[in-house]
Amino acid sequence: MNQHPTPRERPERPAKPADHPGPAPGHGPAERPDPAGHHARALPPEDPTEATYHPDPTGGAPHHPPADPHTDERIARAALTRVVEPGDEHAGRWLRTYGAAHFLHLLREDLATGTGTDPFPGTVATRVQNWRRRAHDTHPERDLDTIHRLGGRFLVPGDTEWPRQLDDLGDTRPIGLWARGPADLRTWALRSVALVGARACTPYGAHTAADLATGLARHGWVVVSGAAYGIDGAAHRGALAAGGATIAVLACGADTPYPRGHTRLIQRIAEQGLVLGELPPDSHPTPSRFILRNRVIAALTRGTVVIEAQHRSGSLVTARAATRLGRHTMGVPGPVTSALSAGVHELLRGDATLVTDADEIIELVGAIGELAPARRGPVLPRDLLAPATAHILEALPAHGPTPTTVIARRAGTTPDETLAKLYELHSLGHVERKGDGWQLTNTVPQRSNARRGGP
Repeated sequence: MNQHPTPRERPERPAKPADHPGPAPGHGPAERPDPAGHHARALPPEDPTEATYHPDPTGGAPHHPPADPHTDERIARAALTRVVEPGDEHAGRWLRTYGAAHFLHLLREDLATGTGTDPFPGTVATRVQNWRRRAHDTHPERDLDTIHRLGGRFLVPGDTEWPRQLDDLGDTRPIGLWARGPADLRTWALRSVALVGARACTPYGAHTAADLATGLARHGWVVVSGAAYGIDGAAHRGALAAGGATIAVLACGADTPYPRGHTRLIQRIAEQGLVLGELPPDSHPTPSRFILRNRVIAALTRGTVVIEAQHRSGSLVTARAATRLGRHTMGVPGPVTSALSAGVHELLRGDATLVTDADEIIELVGAIGELAPARRGPVLPRDLLAPATAHILEALPAHGPTPTTVIARRAGTTPDETLAKLYELHSLGHVERKGDGWQLTNTVPQRSNARRGGP
């Protein structure tokens, strides 16, 4: 997908305005800072034919470096994250048509001095006016410097760290992602699962989310969620407790912890995992931004698991987005009497798959051969008896000693055959002799303590 205007579309590039200075030293957008403090590594220019600027060693008149298309696109996209709301399909279409730098130029251009033609036909005028108003009040270099000082970076399509599965969103693809954390997003996203659910969850839901996250983390999977109260927070904590990887996708700036009660949790995720946001630093969340954020969670991961959700729940929006994108959709069942299970059960009645532990999730989203263990109940001692011996055991009354002849008559066998089987049962501890009769032993076979049955 071409992100730059064609030579015919690209206007003559004027000198850089004074109110848009270059990036701060050491934080140029062509470099990605290393959170560990190592020297940043340079990103190759998108156009390999672009000339490289070298200062004039003769000390003559100063030379200006030629414009770097990759740098222009990064700065323009950083500015557009303040201009355009996340998931705006109209803006995405013009971004695809013009490229970020030219799109921003058209928004800042005064129509009185332009060609007089509408560069955005088919888009409502009020929407364009809102874009123009915001475009004249953006300072992308300042935002880039802010995220760099926090040890983060701004990712755009074309970067080696950009997860290509986000391109499945089409024109609603994020303009860019503001990221904090030491991990490589593209690598982590290749092996990630989203765990989402109700904010006002039950103890059952919180325990299940933490248990699933811990199991996934121990198998080397990345847990992705939205850092909200309830299921999201339990999922992040479960992954962190197992020393695993987790990603928080926020509906605000990556530097703005929300909800405030999860400030410490989000900080831990930024230190041990990744914190992502479509919005630039110091941006606040809104209800619509929460809903639009969910499409990123769905597209970023290989599957979405819903744990407790009512009929009207943002978690169901994430699950439906995952289904549209061809991702796996899963649900954890709950009590039929709970309203928090109603939304999950609705999913399960459709195309979602029922899962109850990490092994079943991995079986669905993992590689071929990563199968969950077989499930069956515990094997009891009487299950190992031969059919003829078990038949004699079933013929013994529940109470009181019974003569051999009576047992033989009840079992429909001869007394001699019955007596041989009774001695076999006696040696195995199932029956005992009392006088001239036989009775069941009082020993209760020990039951399996396996949560879901033995292998």
